[in-house]
Amino acid sequence: MTMTNGRRPAWRQTVARALPAIAAVLVLLVLWELYARLSGIRPTTLPAPSRIAVQAWANRATLIDNTIPTIKATLIGFSLSLAAAFVLSVLLDFSKLMRQALIPLFIISQTLPLVAIAPLVVLWLGFGLLPKILLVALVTFFPMLVAWLRGFGASEPEIEDLLYSMGATRFGVFHRARLPAALPYFFAGFRISITYAVVGAIFAEYAGAAKGLGIYILNAKNSFRPDLVLAAVFISAGLTLVLFGATVLVERLLVRWRPVND
Repeated sequence: MTMTNGRRPAWRQTVARALPAIAAVLVLLVLWELYARLSGIRPTTLPAPSRIAVQAWANRATLIDNTIPTIKATLIGFSLSLAAAFVLSVLLDFSKLMRQALIPLFIISQTLPLVAIAPLVVLWLGFGLLPKILLVALVTFFPMLVAWLRGFGASEPEIEDLLYSMGATRFGVFHRARLPAALPYFFAGFRISITYAVVGAIFAEYAGAAKGLGIYILNAKNSFRPDLVLAAVFISAGLTLVLFGATVLVERLLVRWRPVND
């Protein structure tokens, strides 16, 4: 176990930062449990956390069966969004004319209400995986694109001038100066986007799907089962936290020269 500059190991720092949030969640769950048990409120109105856990375990096979399509749509859609955001950001960084032409279109795309677009996409492309992937990509694309572009612009002009004076090409300057400078900004956009990814997939399933957490929540709501609705909500929140944690881990591995303040 190694120490860095007299400080605690990174994993201990991470655990220490997470403890207040974990304690707050536990207190909230205990208060919720006490209120549900002592207030006399009906379980069909507000089920206790213990009831949600019991029903989630009893229906675990169905929940798992509906969670897998949501995970698949989330990961594929986000991967597509990630690749598209990087490629387009590089093209826009190299071409001022393209940037002036396309940035307004990307901004307009973010003004379109998802509640109106999702049913149309499902209507055009059917109830399969493709419309969910595209909707997740649409929801998560713009923050990463903006983060990349902002990061490229944060490169220090002095470093770029030095590289040019040493005979570096424009691509060499991009690779050695602009791309590293953009990584911290990119991960800031990455974190924002990843929190939208699962929500986007579930909302797409709401608009129309054969399986998924979205359609499971819709069916549970129509059956007046708030315990199962909340079980699916907790699963989606857990997926989001796992993806967010993976993002932080990747950032720590790739951006080692910059401390991550979570």
